[in-house]
Amino acid sequence: MSVSARPLVAVPDNETDLASLEVVPSRHPWRWVGVAVVLVLLAQFVHGLVTNTGWDWPTFRQYFTADSILRAVGVTIQLTAYGTVLGFALGVVLALMRLSKSPFLQVVSWTYVWAFRSIPLIVQLLFWFNIAYLYQRFDFGVPFGPSFFSFDTKDLIGPMTAAVLGLALHQAAYAAEIVRSGIIAVDHGQLEAAAALGIPRLRQFRRIVLPQAMRSILPNAANEVISLFKGTSVVSVMAIGELFYQAQVIYGRNARVVALLMVATVWYIAMTTLLSVAQYYVERHYAKGALRNVPPTPLQRVRSQYAVLRAKAAR
Repeated sequence: MSVSARPLVAVPDNETDLASLEVVPSRHPWRWVGVAVVLVLLAQFVHGLVTNTGWDWPTFRQYFTADSILRAVGVTIQLTAYGTVLGFALGVVLALMRLSKSPFLQVVSWTYVWAFRSIPLIVQLLFWFNIAYLYQRFDFGVPFGPSFFSFDTKDLIGPMTAAVLGLALHQAAYAAEIVRSGIIAVDHGQLEAAAALGIPRLRQFRRIVLPQAMRSILPNAANEVISLFKGTSVVSVMAIGELFYQAQVIYGRNARVVALLMVATVWYIAMTTLLSVAQYYVERHYAKGALRNVPPTPLQRVRSQYAVLRAKAAR
């Protein structure tokens, strides 16, 4: 066996020779095959949507912007907003309790997360909905002693309040773990360096921990908000007029099941898309601390591609 000392490709001697070489762009034939397969499948799906009368598009158009559906969308947004704000507010408190040096606070936080993650959401909602069966009145006063004032449970916790409580308390358990994971992902050495420089603890958290933790928290938190938005359909078991319940009520009367399910589906897709867009811009904002140049927005990418195409066409 012999080894040749001659190179297989001629190597130019200077920069002038390098400039004379022809640049051949790499080709990806299988990538184009994959694109063609996806486009064909997409075309078949769209063709089925247009030509299959089973989708019942006239009924879809009739109910998509009906007053009852719009009110139901508003109730769904309210449940999502209340559940998100209250859930993450309580979740932050639970995360800080879990990260504290107090064993008592750690145990309380761990027990809460364990309990509310272990019980299915629908079971929690039904417990809150039937809380008046267990406790007819809520008394406020000295524990095991006299009460100063009291409320009837039915007057204090209606169906909407029970739904918000169930969603928020359930969401808090998951939010606590998301916030805690984001905080512990920050290198502890940075806090030690900040402490050595005499930076107060509150400023350490606000200026050092929080911006870095948010980059870990945001993707998971956005997933939870989107899951909560779709999970509000569970409160239909409590006869609250959210989107899915209202669709059920209407197709229970006119038997247009597919069309009404499509109404609910399109509204869920539209609202989830808006949440995803908001997530993108919030993540882009907090990426400033980790990247030298923040990623371009979709509009900036389109403009860049358009400029490249114009430059190629002008040659």
